[in-house]
Amino acid sequence: MRAAFERARGAPDGDTHHRRMAELIRACSIEISPRDELAGEALREVINPGTTVFVNHPGSVTHHDIVAACVRLERAGFSPVPHIAARRLASFTQANDFLRRVAGEANVRNALIIGGDPERPVGPFPDTLDLLATGIVERNGLDRIAFAGYPQGHPRIALPTLESVLEAKVAMAQQRGLAVSLVTQFGFDAKPIQRWIASLRARGFLCPVRIGLAGPASVATLAKFAFRCGIGASLRAFALGHTAFARILVEATPDQLVAGLAAGEHGDAPIDGLHIFTFGGVRHTAEWIRSVS
Repeated sequence: MRAAFERARGAPDGDTHHRRMAELIRACSIEISPRDELAGEALREVINPGTTVFVNHPGSVTHHDIVAACVRLERAGFSPVPHIAARRLASFTQANDFLRRVAGEANVRNALIIGGDPERPVGPFPDTLDLLATGIVERNGLDRIAFAGYPQGHPRIALPTLESVLEAKVAMAQQRGLAVSLVTQFGFDAKPIQRWIASLRARGFLCPVRIGLAGPASVATLAKFAFRCGIGASLRAFALGHTAFARILVEATPDQLVAGLAAGEHGDAPIDGLHIFTFGGVRHTAEWIRSVS
């Protein structure tokens, strides 16, 4: 058992804290690329069937790749959740085909809808709201939708805009009969995540929230994705004042963050689940889950 988990056992109410940490990790969802060699039957070798597996939508793949991966994962006993990047969809026809096929062929009922990275949309959907407004999500049989959350902000979107857009997306989804959840960007420090959840609850957002974690990865990989996602400044500030953060980078695992989340959990900001960004290291992530759960 890793150091953070051993310290949890030795603290007051340590057994309860330790059990909560293990419980959160056992129930985590993971993220995988549609072209990963494990995106299918092979995943059963390392991850328990029944696990929720998010299939991401990078610029190098088509929606056909995502549908195919979801079909393989569903047949292997997993619960696939495709990413649907609105700005990557070239037309209404493509968007409709994507949703129709992923629901019909892979029995998908839940999708993560995001704006996507392109500076300019390749088709008619500048953002998530435009895609939702068409009604094609629910018309194709999906009844649950996830949106991205940003506890430490977004590199290109101001905080007031983030808050107002999230409110509009949740309201529109609920008006259309869709159950809503949030999946956060990954982070390294529990405190801003807990403050963000408490703020959400205070503003009336009661939907489930999954907290994003960076799975086991090299220091270079973690730094690359952290700066790309706009949390580089937070990463640097946290590293300067926290020796524990240095241990996270050396060990390249999220133990300390899980410990902090479980320790700071309270009634106003409960943790509904964890979501692990594998960064191409699915096997390493699976090994970590087994070692601490």
